[in-house]
Amino acid sequence: MNNPRLLAGLLCAFLPGASVCSFASEEITLSPEQLFEIAETHSVQLRPAFTAEQEAEQDIRVAKSARLPEIEASLSLSYIGNGFITKRDFSGYEKAPIPHFGNGLSLNITQPLYTGGAITGGIELAELKSTAARYAADFKRDNIRFQLTGFYLDIYKCRNLRSVVEQNIALARKVLAEMQSRYEQGIALRNDITRYELLLSNLELQLIKIDNTLAILQSNLAEVAGLPEGTCVMPDSTILARVLPQSGEAAWQQEALQNSPSLMLARSAVDMSRTAEKIVRAERMPKVGLKAMWTMDGPILVEVPPINRNLSYWFVGVGVSYNISSLFKTNKSLLKSRIATRRSEEELAAACENLELSVRSDYIRYLEAYEELKTHTKSVELADQNYDTTFRRYSADMALITDMLDAANAKIEAEQQLVNARIDIIYYYYKLLFTSGKI
Repeated sequence: MNNPRLLAGLLCAFLPGASVCSFASEEITLSPEQLFEIAETHSVQLRPAFTAEQEAEQDIRVAKSARLPEIEASLSLSYIGNGFITKRDFSGYEKAPIPHFGNGLSLNITQPLYTGGAITGGIELAELKSTAARYAADFKRDNIRFQLTGFYLDIYKCRNLRSVVEQNIALARKVLAEMQSRYEQGIALRNDITRYELLLSNLELQLIKIDNTLAILQSNLAEVAGLPEGTCVMPDSTILARVLPQSGEAAWQQEALQNSPSLMLARSAVDMSRTAEKIVRAERMPKVGLKAMWTMDGPILVEVPPINRNLSYWFVGVGVSYNISSLFKTNKSLLKSRIATRRSEEELAAACENLELSVRSDYIRYLEAYEELKTHTKSVELADQNYDTTFRRYSADMALITDMLDAANAKIEAEQQLVNARIDIIYYYYKLLFTSGKI
């Protein structure tokens, strides 16, 4: 955590009346959206993606700087040795004194006027990379949010399962006490007591495993969300009462085509490949620039004897350059760029297909979760009826305590599955939001 005070204030906004000092030691209740908001500013896993966005924005400024003039200044100081003069057959040696101190000063300015689209293409490519970095950050954010949703709902399920196991443990202990009393009266077998002791031992072991799983899930959730170490997040039970939209598959498919970050990334890759093609083509175009130069050198060595004075001159003009070798060198680079563009287009088509399949699969599971909810709702109704019937028979000495325990277990199990079915609806709804880029 870089700023625990800021996080404490944020949590206070979500939990009125809570003490800042209690976050690391007491349970706090957060909705998934509140958890997402905390992770947005505190998740360590999101920071590299945000930094990559800033880096890409800076690349745009660097690319635009190519439009500015190139200014070069040089200064040189040198020692010049004496020369000599000979005939063409190297005879008639004669010493030629030269002023020994040499100096040079020059200033060159070049302003690009036309580069065949290379500068414009470079800026466009940098802007596309910045857009891709933003989509990559969105994709990373969505992954973090869906990962947190998984931890969040798994905690909800584990807590629900823990409650079921605790109730079973209480019932098992109640049965053991009853059987121990009957054993002392000589109307129960020791083997029955041993069986229930084994059942109780297995339930207690299961409770330990559930507690360990909860500890791992809480640690993972706190780590990914950027919460203080030791924070225990309590799922908001009101999420089960939410009325979730039941839009048709076509609506979800349309949302995914418009908002999926993975699809946006694939489209950006196509645009970047096409822009890279333009930059390669620009190498075949002439380069035109406005040039200005001023220089001053001394001594003047082109005269014999040399003149110990400075020669200064300047010029302004238009320069045109053309790389003739680009006519036969850029063919291979251009072909490579075209292949890269085709590959990007094929990857985009594959991404669209995969996205369509994922949305369809998630939508079917979403509808299936509603069907499971109906089934488990009916199961709870039947389990309640069975429990009431068995209880009346047990009260009339027409059923054994084991029958009562089985009925209670069936009732608890049905209720646990009903809550889990509601949680599964929430999960597949968030899965659809994740796949369609709306989480």
